Amino acid sequence: MQLSGTILRGREFEPIEGTLYVEDGEIAAIEEAPSSDGVDSNRIVLPAFVNAHTHLGDSIAKEAGEGLSLEELVAPPDGLKHRLLRQADPEELIAAMERSLRYMQAGGTGACIEFREGGVQGVEQLRAAADADGVDLDPVIMGREEIEVLDVADGYGASGANDANFEAERTAAREAGKPFGIHAGEVDESDVDPAMALDPEFLVHMVHATDEQLDRVADRGTPVVVCPRSNLVTDVGLPPIADLAKRTDVALGTDNVFLNSPSMFREMAFTAKWTGLPSAEVLAMATYRGAEIAGLDWGVLEAGRPAKLLVLDGDTDNMAGAKDPVRAVVRRAGHADVERVVL
Repeated sequence: MQLSGTILRGREFEPIEGTLYVEDGEIAAIEEAPSSDGVDSNRIVLPAFVNAHTHLGDSIAKEAGEGLSLEELVAPPDGLKHRLLRQADPEELIAAMERSLRYMQAGGTGACIEFREGGVQGVEQLRAAADADGVDLDPVIMGREEIEVLDVADGYGASGANDANFEAERTAAREAGKPFGIHAGEVDESDVDPAMALDPEFLVHMVHATDEQLDRVADRGTPVVVCPRSNLVTDVGLPPIADLAKRTDVALGTDNVFLNSPSMFREMAFTAKWTGLPSAEVLAMATYRGAEIAGLDWGVLEAGRPAKLLVLDGDTDNMAGAKDPVRAVVRRAGHADVERVVL
């Protein structure tokens, strides 16, 4: 397979005119060539996205709970989300998660890091959704709620250090050779230090981290996943993304499906326009930074990498006339501009 157009090459997303060649599911080569040589310069080829933080079980109750606080919405064990999940019919839950996976895939997302409720059963339900015909998106499942979930999950995703003592889960994940991630600093800074004491592979949110805590993140090199649209909806504040980006690797996630659509286009546009960060930095947060947290060897267009790709039509009514392809991808593009997703 070959794809010609504007290729966003390498970790800097350098836009070049040329052709990308795929053999046996791998990027075999990227060759530069001017559009006069038959290259379709209207097409934009970039890495598929990695949504670095999702809660797909929420798909059963989109836009539920208007006016509720964060604790009333999602706090275990009796937040609205958890009550709805307990009441949900298993088949309806699987079908709802399948639809969210399809939506993400259609929008160029190739993988997500899912904090999956429901213990072993919850992990099995998500795997059933991901095994459905036509679903090629690969969730990296961080199980929750019981240590035994590590027998079937890809890692452990803790709710927050103020909710419970997760030392046993942290130890079990380390012994299993699987990652441990934890929410921290979403409501206030009180759970950041105990979360960092667990030496997690990554942190989620960090809205209210102090400068001292941010410096500790930098010293340890702990990656952080931020979910700014979710934080806006739950009215907890917005994460210091620019400050975090100076200190460590930052990835983007869309968080709870019942609060926001799991669209990386929307997350990138919001992040770029609010923070003013360079477009290439925001695109990195949506691609290889999340891939690296998930242990995936893609997110960058270069020879030898797996061919997980997104192809945009740069000649849609929305995209035509864009002068900077990277900026257009981050700030302007959407599902309607997707020509092809290669997973």
